[in-house]
Formats: sequence, structure tokens, C-alpha cells
Amino acid sequence: MPNIRELDPSASPLDYFGFELRRRREEAGLKQSQLGDCVFCTASLIGQIETARKVPTRDFAERVDAALGTDGMFSRLVGLVLRSQLPHWFQAYAEMEARATYISSYQAQLIDGLLQTEAYARAVLGVRGGDDLDARVAARLDRQRILSQKEPPLVWVVMSEAALYQTVGGREAMRGQLAHLLDFSASGWTQIQVLPFDAGQHPGLMGSFNLLRFDSDPDLVYTEDFVQGHMTADPGKFKEGSLRYDQLKASALPVGDSAALIARVMEERYGHQPGPVNRAVA
Repeated sequence: MPNIRELDPSASPLDYFGFELRRRREEAGLKQSQLGDCVFCTASLIGQIETARKVPTRDFAERVDAALGTDGMFSRLVGLVLRSQLPHWFQAYAEMEARATYISSYQAQLIDGLLQTEAYARAVLGVRGGDDLDARVAARLDRQRILSQKEPPLVWVVMSEAALYQTVGGREAMRGQLAHLLDFSASGWTQIQVLPFDAGQHPGLMGSFNLLRFDSDPDLVYTEDFVQGHMTADPGKFKEGSLRYDQLKASALPVGDSAALIARVMEERYGHQPGPVNRAVA
């Protein structure tokens, strides 16, 4: 008999997911291998998720709902599971971000998390190390679901030109990332401006920050330092952040020119390079 790890379903969303998965599977009279066949994965993966040793993906949750007839329960629960994988100090911001109607972001060094590809996100999050990288990447990508909603928030991103040149994850990852930005540039809901190097001194020199606006909640300004994030609804601080953001937008390239710069950097810096030419030695 395998050693079954008993879970406390109240311990965390991940534990609750594993507890319910095992309970619903057993109610259906299925072995782990049988459920694995239904959702196209191994019995080992089912066991790891049932014992909270592995974080489920959204695709996995949707397949389980279909296989067990659980009416979307696991699909709803997996959002809480993935959010719980974010740093604890970031979870409150992620909750507010998902409710915002207007998101303004200034990024001094990196591509905004809402616009990152999987390869880019994996490289950024991998710097920290640890064996939970897959879970952290899945959690970051799950935040991006707000952009594919029926009525997504309006997202405006100003990023330093440095973010285009900072090679994160290698040449192929950067080429894919910049192509991803160009796809967003074609969207009416997401606008991207690049702040060029020759803008000189500007209000963003002190670091990145985000502004969140809502239909009914107080507006928020969010900043991060090396240790944690800081979120405030103080009207004075939000007013200051809004002024700085308007100044950054005014100093940045227009949206069309920004897209042209992104495309140029993608081809010139990260384009496919010919291999070395073999020359005969005399």
C-alpha cells in the first residue's frame, strides 16, 4: 500500500484542491491511473496533486471537471491555488489588479508581468532559484487571464527602452517576447509606449510603479522594493503618481513609433543570425 499523505483541507488552497480531487476521484470509483488516462496525464501526477506536492495547471483543472462532472468546481478553485503561489505580499495587489478597469504601468528594466511570455517569465523568476519555479511561472501567467476577458481592463504600459535591450532568457526568448509585445500593440485594450534613452532625466528614474483605477473602489498606486511591494490608496500619493505617469507618457514615443522601435530591435538585435562560414584553409 502506498503511503497516503493526509491533507488538512483548511491549510491552504493547494491542500483543499488535493483533498477534493482525491475525494471526488474515489467517489467516482476511479483509480489514479484511470483518472490519469481520462485527463491525459500519469497516475504519479494525480498522486502528487492529491498530496499537495504539485501545483495543478488551469488546463488540468478543466480536464478534471470534464472527467468527473464537477460542474467547473476545480476550474474555479485553481485560480485560488495559483494566486496562493504568488509571494504573500503580492497577493493583495493581484486581487486588486484583477478587479481594476484601468491599469497604468511604468517599467524601468523589465517587461510588465501582464505582458510576459512563458519563456521570459521563467527566466525572470528563475533568478530566485527554488524548486517551485513551475508553480510561480503558472501563477504569473494566470494573472494574464484578465486580458482575455469579455471586457478586459484598459492597460497602458510605458517601458524604458532598456527593457528591449536587456537580454532575458536568451535571444530566442527575447525575440518571442518582443513579437508578443507587437501582438499586444495591435490590441485596442493594451497600449505600449517606449521611453527612449534620449529622453534624458525623467520622473521614472526612481523606479517602476503601477496605478490601478476602479469603477467603485479607491484608486491605488503600487511600488516595489527589493524586499516587498507597497500599495496605497492615499489620494495625495495617487495624484503624485498620476502626474509622474502623465509626464512619462508625454516623454515616451507615440504608440505607433514605439511599435516600430520594438520591431526594429527584435530584428536587429534578436533576429536570426547566419551561422559561421566555413572557409578552406590554404
